[in-house]
Amino acid sequence: MRPEELTVASIQLSSQDAVDQNLDAAFGLVRRATARGAQLVVLPENFAFMGPEHDKRAIAEAVQATATDADGPIVSTLRNMARDTGAHVIAGGMPEQSGDPERPYNTSVVVDPSGRVVATYRKIHLFDVEVGDGHVYRESASTSAGDRAVVADVRGAGIGLTVCYDLRFPELFRRLSDRGAVVATVPAAFTLMTGKDHWHVLLRARAIESQMFVVAAAQCGNHPRGRQTYGKSCIIDPWGDVVAQASDGPGFVVCTLDLGRVDAVRRTLPSLQHRRPIG
Repeated sequence: MRPEELTVASIQLSSQDAVDQNLDAAFGLVRRATARGAQLVVLPENFAFMGPEHDKRAIAEAVQATATDADGPIVSTLRNMARDTGAHVIAGGMPEQSGDPERPYNTSVVVDPSGRVVATYRKIHLFDVEVGDGHVYRESASTSAGDRAVVADVRGAGIGLTVCYDLRFPELFRRLSDRGAVVATVPAAFTLMTGKDHWHVLLRARAIESQMFVVAAAQCGNHPRGRQTYGKSCIIDPWGDVVAQASDGPGFVVCTLDLGRVDAVRRTLPSLQHRRPIG
């Protein structure tokens, strides 16, 4: 049975190129957020590593449901985060080994309080753009794309999984809604250039269109090789209102979601039921 409420935390990081330091920083904020009552904690994309894209090959890990001797430091830390805090952890995007050793997946991992990986989502839409900030982004050169929408069960609530650039593709969010999601997670490392103009607009649009909560966890600040990310981690309700937002710099926001709000909005404005096929 779906719960009436779910207390969620959106974690904001400024990850660098040292995996152990990034994991320590993330763990500390997860502990603080769960001490404030968070039952579900969402980490941003690249939480464990924000170095050069091609260097992700060396730190890519296998992701198994249960703990094994093959667990690497990232997966082991995620299991410990969940077990130690008693929360579900959605680890925004991490390098997962694929069939192509040169191109791991960018994978969002859901870990339950027992330390078991209960869902994985491999980022479908890869960031191959030139946004005018002096950087050329070619995520597909070092990352394999996924091809499957995923809704995870977290304490009886359907949680739709996305990663960063997926935010620009409303059809994915509609698919998640159709599959029972009442919350969508958007772990991200939005560039400063695109974030200042598009971040809030896109998050609110996806919440309004799909009539569900959106929990966005972002990278912020300066990273290796001159990369800058926008931050502004936030939580949006199904009407499109920003109900919580992080300050500048690493930190977190915690918010209790009234999941009945999803049903109320869908009854009041039943646009999901009004869709018609278009030839």
